[in-house]
Amino acid sequence: MPEGDTVWLAAQRLREALVGATLLESDLRVPSLATVDLAGREMLGVASRGKHLLMDLAGGLTLHSHFRMEGTWHLYRPGDRWHGGPRHTVRAILRTETRVAVGYRLGELDLWRTAEVGTRLGHLGPDVLGADWDLDEAVARITADPEAPVVNALRDQRNLAGLGNIYVCEALFLRGVQPFTPVGQVVDVSGLVETARDLIRRNAPRPSQATTGDERRPHFVHGRRHRPCYRCGTTIMATEAGPPGRRRWTYWCPMCQT
Repeated sequence: MPEGDTVWLAAQRLREALVGATLLESDLRVPSLATVDLAGREMLGVASRGKHLLMDLAGGLTLHSHFRMEGTWHLYRPGDRWHGGPRHTVRAILRTETRVAVGYRLGELDLWRTAEVGTRLGHLGPDVLGADWDLDEAVARITADPEAPVVNALRDQRNLAGLGNIYVCEALFLRGVQPFTPVGQVVDVSGLVETARDLIRRNAPRPSQATTGDERRPHFVHGRRHRPCYRCGTTIMATEAGPPGRRRWTYWCPMCQT
């Protein structure tokens, strides 16, 4: 699943291309929106909220999308050849005079009243890339369940929004915390959260997600199952973990994270 920085960067690019322009055509290819026509509406704003992307339109409407595992938005000039995937994976097309925004493989696509956005996304914790980031609130939510494995608590969007598996695994490595440690036994939850937030903030302005400072070997543990740890040489371990329906591969070094 794309991390929050991927959605944040997509929002930045869509905002630069579309805000202030009027839609000449829209094609929303999901059953619930198949008859919706947004042509004639001005794009007022584009923003991310955790892993959710929000496009505000004139008339008090917001087009909401969630990437899930493989979703993405691509921008083209009129007449360009599209290269984001097969045509049958297109879920949304928004045309202005100068740009075409195409949403591929979007896991969710909804049209909400703008006034309802706060309520619909009210379950989300503080956004690690948001202007209203609140460390104390995020820590309070995480520590509310001291028995929860810390890896699950950090990935839970109800605790803090935007962090995904890469940054969670990498932050736990950098802080030397074993992923399945109960939250109540983690010595410095605030420091752990700030480390994860620092990693995602440093990567947000670019497509790559390097956490090591070296693009040639971008991650300390994530995706490196059965490979040697860069620090100590111990074989990286991995297992699937998390609540039913939200299980993710978790990576760690058994020597560096004790």
